[in-house]
Amino acid sequence: MGRANSIILPANYNYVGVFLTLGCNLSCSYCINHLSGLNPKRKHLNANEWISILNRLELRPGLPLSLQGGEPTIHPGFFDILKGLRSDLEIDLLTNLQFDPLKFMKAVRPERFLRPAPYASIRVSYHPETMELKPLLDKALILKNEGYPIAIYTVDHPAYKSQLTVAQELTKEMGLEFKTKELLGRYEETLHGLFKYPNAVDSPILKTCECKTSELLISPEGKVFRCHHDLYNLKFAVGDLQNPEFQIEDIFRPCHYYGNCNPCDVKIKNNRYQEFGHTSVEIKNIRDREVQEV
Repeated sequence: MGRANSIILPANYNYVGVFLTLGCNLSCSYCINHLSGLNPKRKHLNANEWISILNRLELRPGLPLSLQGGEPTIHPGFFDILKGLRSDLEIDLLTNLQFDPLKFMKAVRPERFLRPAPYASIRVSYHPETMELKPLLDKALILKNEGYPIAIYTVDHPAYKSQLTVAQELTKEMGLEFKTKELLGRYEETLHGLFKYPNAVDSPILKTCECKTSELLISPEGKVFRCHHDLYNLKFAVGDLQNPEFQIEDIFRPCHYYGNCNPCDVKIKNNRYQEFGHTSVEIKNIRDREVQEV
């Protein structure tokens, strides 16, 4: 049995995205957060509020809380949140590593991120447009040498091929793991990304559909959204984790924004077991647009 007011995720859920903040200390032109719109005026839960709502979640082994943003470490209560979460909740961190690794190590031990998984729990994004490579890798190496499971991830952007080649070579020399992810969105009139549903991304024509997610997406306000488009735009929350009665409904929901989907939701990608072919949402009954939601 679960704890009082606990939330048990549907068996098909593959991901839990905890957006502590949508603020960031970098500004990359191809940021995925901006591709389907972004409402930056957000309320932010404090550390105690985050601890309270996240500790309601009953997660299966191997299904971690992925702390992300924006840049999650700039949340003023970041370390307090980590300390306050139940020890059985597994943690992943998506970060640009623009923090002091020594301060980080004093606040949280590597064991907090250690778990059986086919990928690193701390995934560091490298963006050559806004970051210097060597200082980033020096920080990552400090953490790796102290036992933190860490890897460098970068977007395979056509404009930065030479920088990415250098980054790949240097990370290998330093003994760090380096992975690339495909560019999502439009660059020089070409739409990049492998998407399951045609014309779902960056289309001039919006349509109506029904959509069902396999992800729990939690906004800085503690609200739950069916997709990244809605979370970033602060539209159509399906619930609020601060409501003690909230439970997840694994159902299709009507949407009138098919065509402006965020690429994260409709791309074909690996699931958490690193098996290729997963897509975050299931979409059906795509048709001419009906009356827009309010």
